[in-house]
Amino acid sequence: MSLPKVTSSMSNPYCLLVCDDDDALREALTEQIDAYDEFSVIGEANATAAMARVAEERIDLVVMDVGLPDMDGREAVRLMRRNGYRGPIIVLTAQESDDDMVEGLEAGANDYVVKPFKFAVLLARIRVQLRQHEASEDAVFRIGPYTFRPGAKLLVGERGSKLKLTEKETAILRYLYRAGREVVGRDTLLAEVWGYNAHVTTHTLETHIYRLRQKIEPNPATAAILVTEGGGYKLLP
Repeated sequence: MSLPKVTSSMSNPYCLLVCDDDDALREALTEQIDAYDEFSVIGEANATAAMARVAEERIDLVVMDVGLPDMDGREAVRLMRRNGYRGPIIVLTAQESDDDMVEGLEAGANDYVVKPFKFAVLLARIRVQLRQHEASEDAVFRIGPYTFRPGAKLLVGERGSKLKLTEKETAILRYLYRAGREVVGRDTLLAEVWGYNAHVTTHTLETHIYRLRQKIEPNPATAAILVTEGGGYKLLP
């Protein structure tokens, strides 16, 4: 029986990979994660298939079991890091010794969850790792003709030109990117970027949007990347 979707405002979901050879656990995790529309999820039963996925597709986070049939999961993590994967990796294991945890972290894992665990704990760890990654230098997203590096507050053009962003401009683009093609209302964007500050008005937001368009739009007068629609804003691919 499929779980009902837990809706959110995000329509540009994070793509997660769950690798575990325990069919029941893997299927349960993928179903539970997929119930949240902020995520899409792929399941694999062995390290070889998981490493191929990471190499060929955009995977935002990996949940990797240690005891896999073809390879120790920690060795798979080490190989993924060696091959250039920079997203967060959470290792699952039935072992809870300090040595086992250190070995997993030294292989390149970001976090470690000991079986058995509650799904709510894993979900919280996933969200923490994704937030931390988005603020890191390693996070990279595509916005129009630009490569967006929120950790560096930078947009890089197709020919290598660099546009430096302010902290607020970076936060605006990050939130709109996660909303995908959905329109984000002015009040929502204001609350997400500035918090509930009584001294900040929509005029402040509009000023930032204007300055941002001056930087990123080929013709700021006719926006083609950051557009106004239905009382809010959205990014066009």
